Amino acid sequence: MNNTLKKIVRGTSEVIPAEELKKKLASGKKLKIKLGIDPTAPNLHLGHSVIINKLKVFQDMGHQIIFLIGDFTAKIGDPSGRSEIRPVMTDEQIKVNIKTYADQVFKILEEEKTEVIYNSKWFNKIGIDGFLNLTSKSTVAQMLARDDFAKRYKEDKPISIVEFLYPLLQAYDSVALNADIELGGNDQKFNLLLGREIQKDYGIKEAQVVITMPILEGTDGVKKMSKSYNNYIALNDSPKDMFGKIMSISDTLMYRYYELLTQVNLNAVKSMHPKDAKTELAREIVEKYHGKLGAIKAKEEFDKIFSTRNIPDNMEEYRMQKIKMRLSDLLVESGMVSSKNKARCLMEQGGIRINSQKLLEDHIVDCKKKFTLQVGKRKFKRIVPRRF
Repeated sequence: MNNTLKKIVRGTSEVIPAEELKKKLASGKKLKIKLGIDPTAPNLHLGHSVIINKLKVFQDMGHQIIFLIGDFTAKIGDPSGRSEIRPVMTDEQIKVNIKTYADQVFKILEEEKTEVIYNSKWFNKIGIDGFLNLTSKSTVAQMLARDDFAKRYKEDKPISIVEFLYPLLQAYDSVALNADIELGGNDQKFNLLLGREIQKDYGIKEAQVVITMPILEGTDGVKKMSKSYNNYIALNDSPKDMFGKIMSISDTLMYRYYELLTQVNLNAVKSMHPKDAKTELAREIVEKYHGKLGAIKAKEEFDKIFSTRNIPDNMEEYRMQKIKMRLSDLLVESGMVSSKNKARCLMEQGGIRINSQKLLEDHIVDCKKKFTLQVGKRKFKRIVPRRF
């Protein structure tokens, strides 16, 4: 396998069909490489970057990168892996989320070499005849063959007609763009392969090659990285938070992050001490999104807090709203935890400190002077008295 192909297949789940990929690469043609993302949330995270990094590999090889923002399909929402109907998003929610996408993507891709397209461009014009023609390209039986739809149908859970439309709409994107290769997570395999079939139905002889990528586990090492599971590392996290979150992952997960998020030689990584390897991984990723200086400062801050067990000099302040507050209320109102139950659970685990002293149960906090509130190993906030 030549070096070009090695870079492309590194970390992939499947290449379908592999022989057609080799043929397309050997043609010398500037290939159209497509990735579609629906703006269903404002922030991208390292899980999204697994696929975007693969786009960068193709971009560095001189191919045409198409970053497709599904502003039309976001109104439906991808049903892949869902056990229930998604709530319908409003146009305003979609617009807010779109604003942040380009800036985050261009932390990885080169803006001047990337074509950003919105699929409303063709779906707003397709008309009822176009939709009817598109829906005739698939069957109910074909849709119910999907694992997620089949499971919901078996469990007598509702499946809306509009959800059946989603894979067809995603497939039509590949027709509109005449894509040579489409990338996606391995949970997207059905949709991506349908795109290949629909292209043929619309007369495209050389249908797209499908490349699927594994779903990246979050910092817990169990569930997929997601804001819903609070195990994500956002592309716009601060250097300090990004560095700290990466240092918190397990050694086993670290090697997977190396494979999917970097181009570093894996044999060289395995020869390093795990702690040194993890530090280098954190430095590598933070530098990618925040520059060399950001990575240096993040490491210095991490070493100061965790290696020497010191409290950081600079931290956010929260002004008490009352003279006295219950600790669980303070933790929630200051934004340190999401709920009182979470606060009490952390206390029982020894994860809450005031001025470095562990607090194992809820009590009333009397705020007459400043103090440092700490949650876990990485979250600090300076609590200051209320102004009278």
